[in-house]
Amino acid sequence: MPVPRSDSPQGRTGRPPVTSRAQILAATRRLIDRDGWEKLTVRGLAAELGIGSTTLYHHVRDKEDLLLQLLNAYAEELPQWDLPDDPRDRILAAATAMHDALAAWPWVTGILTTDGFVGLLGRPALRLVEAVIAGAVDHGCTQEQAVDVFRGIWYYTVGEILVRSARRRADGDFTAFDAAELPHLAAIGPRWPALAARDTYPRGLRALVDGLLSA
Repeated sequence: MPVPRSDSPQGRTGRPPVTSRAQILAATRRLIDRDGWEKLTVRGLAAELGIGSTTLYHHVRDKEDLLLQLLNAYAEELPQWDLPDDPRDRILAAATAMHDALAAWPWVTGILTTDGFVGLLGRPALRLVEAVIAGAVDHGCTQEQAVDVFRGIWYYTVGEILVRSARRRADGDFTAFDAAELPHLAAIGPRWPALAARDTYPRGLRALVDGLLSA
């Protein structure tokens, strides 16, 4: 099916090149790395690939479908984790693996901020979710409680990734606190940025999981 002239990049003649799923996803990743996922458009991706938007729509339905394909392809490349048998340890290991995978692609957290999006992911991307739910059930939680365990871990993990991946570099002036009004902040003072930069995720995760499992 020929591509309409109005939809073809200027200067191109003849049929557009054959575009594979791998080429589409690689170009998508380049655009996201360069401009951020919020600015990603099907039209912009088509221009990056040198094809018309109509041609690209034969491969993807819309931007959401494109992002889902990219996330699922990434999940397929993740290793098969050997998770512990103990339910609590299994939850901790699965959550840590989830955290590490997101930390490698921190922009993903901006997409996965709604509960409904998780249900659209493919099987490879849901392995760790299943591991957390199964660990909670094996620990004695009901299905409802197991979902609460996952959601608590998910919110903590996504929040941690979002904060650490933020590009803001200004930490503020921690030497200007009024000791009479804010004595503890004044005492911490310039040590705040260094203290805040520590990796406290593992310790916080253990405390969170223990609290959720005992609730």
